[in-house]
This record gives sequence, C-alpha cells and structure tokens, in this order.
Amino acid sequence: MTLPGSALSAPVPAPTPAATAAPASPLLDPGLLAAAPAGLAEVQRLVREIVHECADALRGRGGPLPALGPEDLTGLVDAQFPDGVVPRAGAGRDAVLALARACAETTVDLADPRAAAHLQPPSLAVAAAADVLAGIFNASVDTWDSGPYAVEIERRLVKGLCELAGYGPDADGVLTPGGSASNLQALLIARDTATAKLRDVRGRGLAGFGQRPLVYCSELAHFSVARACAVLGLGEDAVRTVPVDGRHRMRPEALDALLRRADPDTDLPVAVVATAGTTDYGSVDPLPEVAAVVREHGVRLHVDAAYGCGALFSERLRPLLAGVEEADTVTLDLHKTAWQPAAASVLLARDAADFAPTTGLRVAYLNPDDDGEAGYDGLLGLSLQTTRRADALKVAATFLALGTDGVGAMLDACHDLARHAERSIAAHPRLALTAGATLSTVVFRYVTDDPAASDRVNGALRRRLLRTGAALVGRTDAPGADGRPAVHLKLTLLNPRTRATDVDGLLDAVVRAGLAVEAIEEGSVA
Repeated sequence: MTLPGSALSAPVPAPTPAATAAPASPLLDPGLLAAAPAGLAEVQRLVREIVHECADALRGRGGPLPALGPEDLTGLVDAQFPDGVVPRAGAGRDAVLALARACAETTVDLADPRAAAHLQPPSLAVAAAADVLAGIFNASVDTWDSGPYAVEIERRLVKGLCELAGYGPDADGVLTPGGSASNLQALLIARDTATAKLRDVRGRGLAGFGQRPLVYCSELAHFSVARACAVLGLGEDAVRTVPVDGRHRMRPEALDALLRRADPDTDLPVAVVATAGTTDYGSVDPLPEVAAVVREHGVRLHVDAAYGCGALFSERLRPLLAGVEEADTVTLDLHKTAWQPAAASVLLARDAADFAPTTGLRVAYLNPDDDGEAGYDGLLGLSLQTTRRADALKVAATFLALGTDGVGAMLDACHDLARHAERSIAAHPRLALTAGATLSTVVFRYVTDDPAASDRVNGALRRRLLRTGAALVGRTDAPGADGRPAVHLKLTLLNPRTRATDVDGLLDAVVRAGLAVEAIEEGSVA
C-alpha cells in the first residue's frame, strides 16, 4: 500500500515533486559541525527544508494517524529503506528530506484534535524551536565546563519550580529522562535514607536484620513504582497497595491501617507514594491527609505528580495540589502538562541534602573538590546520569515566553474540554460515563446492544478507529457493573486548541465505529 505522494513510494533518495519542491540547497557536507558558522548555516537550510516537507505532508493528512495497519507501515518503511537505515553509503540531503516527509505522513499527529489517547501532548512551537539549541551546542550539564550556561539555566529552573511547589530555600532538584526515572530516583533516596537510619541506630544495614523494605501506594499508582522496586532490588512484591475511594483516590485511613499492621521485626516501611494525577482517571490523592498519616508513622512521602504538575501553574486547579509541599520528593513531568518535547521530567526534593548519599559522588576528572570549592561544579552530584542533555533550555524558553499563567491557561482550556466531554457522554444514549474530569481525562464505555459483547466491541471499535486513522482514543480496564475488570475507553485531552465541537465529533466517531463493529458481528453471525 502506498500513500498518495508519499516519500515511501520509492527507495531513497525520493525526489521531491516539482510542484512542492523545497528551496534548493547543496548536498550535505558530512564534515560540517552544527555549532560552526558554516554548520549553523547548514542547520538553518536543513531545518527550513525539513519544515517545508513536513508542512506539505501534513496538508494531505486526514486524521491523527495514517489509514494504515502495522503490517502496511512495516512494508512501506522496508520499501523506503531497502538497505536499512544504517547503509554503508549515504544518500545526502534528499534522503534526509524523504525521511522527514515520510515521518510527517505516517507518524501520530498530536496536534490533530482527534488525538486523545495518551498523556502525550503536542509540543509547543516555542519549546520545539528552543530545543534546537540543545542539539546545536550539544552541551552536557554534568560538569560546569561541559555546558556552563545550561547548568545555570537548569539551576534557576529548578529553583523556580521548587518555589511553585511550596518548598523552601533548602530544596533542590534535577531534570530526568521521564517520570519513571524520577520515581526511581526518589525511591532510591528513600531506600538509602532508611538504610542509613538503621545503620545509625543499630550499627548495621537492612540485610543484617532481615527487615523487608516496603513501599506503599494506591492501587491506581503508576506501574513505575513497582518497576523501581524491582530495579532497586526490593522486588515488585515489596509494594503494598492501598485501596481507593469512589473518586479513585487513596484512602488515608486504609494507609494508616496498613502501616500499623507492619511488623517492626520484619517490615520496614521506607516510603509512601501518593499520586497527583492517576494515569487512568487523573485523580489526585488527598495529599494533606496522606501527609498527616505519613508524618505520624515517620515514613518518607513521595508525590508522583507526573500528570498533575500542570496544576501548579493554574489558579483554578492549584488547590488539587494542596499539601504537595509536605512531600519529601515530587515528580513533575513537564512533557505532559507543560507541553514540552520529551523528555522533560523533574525530581524535586524538599531537602537538597537528600541527593548527596545517592548521587553525590565526586570524580577527579569531572568534579574534583577544588573545582567545586572554586564554584565550577556542574550537576553531576544530583543525577543518576553522567552525560545529560540541556533539556532545561526548552523549558525555560517556554516559561519566559508564556509565563506560568500562560501555561496554566492551557491546562484550564483542556480541563474545560474534559468537562464538556463528560457532559456530552452522560447525555448520549450510546455512551456511559465511568469517571468524569479531575484534570483532563474522561473514562467511558460504548453501550452495546448485547452486554455480553461489550468488552469485545469496545476493544474492536478502538482498533477500527486506529486502522482508519479517524481518531485516537485511549483504552484501559476498569471495574464493570459486576465489579470485574472490563474494557473502557478514555479521552486524555491535552490539546488546548481543540474546540468543544471537535470533542463532539470525536465522540460521534466512537459511536459510528461501535455501530459498524456491531453490524459486522451481527452479519458474521447471520
């Protein structure tokens, strides 16, 4: 299968049609380096031509995904690159432009208002443009001399975020590759803090006493909590899940009961993870009440606000995060509700000293003591990474351009869309609302004529939308009428340019797909 006008229709180099030809430029000079004057000129030419190819390709799109199945796309990519993408001989500029066009023709278009499946927003133009800086200069923030300006920008970005979270002057933080990495580092700090306390009190570590480190989180917490426990050697079964209430929030009294049941001879609670924005519902645990329980039991509190962090910038939604200042550590994913190109996650700690035992290693060739004393320290002592990209530049550019009020207004717009979707679903005879909007997510089901076919039809209608490229909606399992897991659909609305009429059209597409699937099934039975 070949898309009309597609660069995938022939092996590279695929000539650009004359009618849409980009401005001519010489073939790539492989010896040009981006930050050199001639290299900057070549970057400018290539970016202009790549953007031209993408814009031209996007004009032919008719939905958030191409009308292709996985096998179709595999065949097209294999046809475009018969020698693979690591050929012995390069094909120059034309190959790069063909790659750009093909990407724009066949990748997900998150700016399409019918893209509403995942916590994956369209990136802001200002952030994407500023991100070029990181690629051109290739600075690393591990050492001061590897990226001095980027180091200073990240320090100031982290300070500003700490203030927004309600932390004091002793706080600090670090950018990470994602929310899973931020949660991992937070639990590493918690584990090592617990070990240090035992060592101070008893003179030996955990292994010497046979105590089992335990981590508590709601039953709807992100899977990265269990994964982090596995990576840290605690095992996924070190996680103790806390029941949620009817609003999908951790029940503080249930957390208290679980902590009281911990055996002091065999169990060692090292952390409680509260969630500010669950993946399925966008629900926010009652942070003040959870914090009170945690303080009573002397356990560390980590708040996973990977989704909900955007509420920090919104006057309307900021009350959802009341109590976040009580957390020892907080995860923020700015590549979710701050519309950044991935990755842009941040781990904040209320006490900067928390970083020292786990990442404060000093290495003679990177951060020797005398360089640090003279003010030449980079950010190696805060991170699990060594070489680390200057991701703070794009984030800083966003806030400098829009301010926190501008970013908050974007989340408010998405919240408005989610509330509209909630009302529209509740009023539609073919749709059943499961969970309304806390942030920007709404969970629902398509109502089938045959209740026994509900799971099958809801799953199939989503794949039908994918295959036709008409719409991109999410899917999850949630309790059905009988309490057992059932297939549900969800909209995660993170495009602030989407209109209410677009949401209505998206829901209409869901209903049409459901009716089509039911008709096909009825026909096959007949």
